[in-house]
Amino acid sequence: MTTEEIEDMRPRSGRLPRHARRAQLLESALEVFAAQGYHAAAMDDIAAKAGVSKPVLYQHFPGKLELYLALLESACDAIIERTREALRSTHDNKLRVAGTMAAFYDYVAADTGAFRLVFESDLTSEPAVREQVERVTTECAAAITEVIAEDTGLPAEAAHLLAVGLVGMGQVSARYWLNDPGSLSREQATALVSGLAWRGIGGYPLH
Repeated sequence: MTTEEIEDMRPRSGRLPRHARRAQLLESALEVFAAQGYHAAAMDDIAAKAGVSKPVLYQHFPGKLELYLALLESACDAIIERTREALRSTHDNKLRVAGTMAAFYDYVAADTGAFRLVFESDLTSEPAVREQVERVTTECAAAITEVIAEDTGLPAEAAHLLAVGLVGMGQVSARYWLNDPGSLSREQATALVSGLAWRGIGGYPLH
């Protein structure tokens, strides 16, 4: 939900409905966490960013960890759904590979910085955070595994290993490109990595 949408929902009294206030707080928290990381961010900073008092913030989220986890879950859901959408969008496997790689590159390049919560979290020692972060690889790989196994006839374990490799390729290369893009545009980088991935997975015969 954008700031404009939140403003449209503001009642005449000036008070936001609870769900709109929650969306506003999450949007502000994302900016603070993405910029500062979990440990450096303070609830005071988030409240100030949202233009509310700390008691209002605590009415919605009992603590910083709960707020972070709410954001993290949403961020993880987004990249997982983008991967599934890429796989559902076509039956052409070459295009599926390109779409999957584009999902990771588009995600890390988004202005919100949400990917930092998923791929660069400074709180992976917290079990609940680690579980969410690992869920990205697990669920993205599961979706890709299903396609590989169905199309190639490979055993589930083999298909899953290939799927994890593709997910890793997308995640790691996208993050590397973002930090050191050189002269490569997002489209060029995506095409290069997609080509590499397709030359590998495309070599397996269809079942």
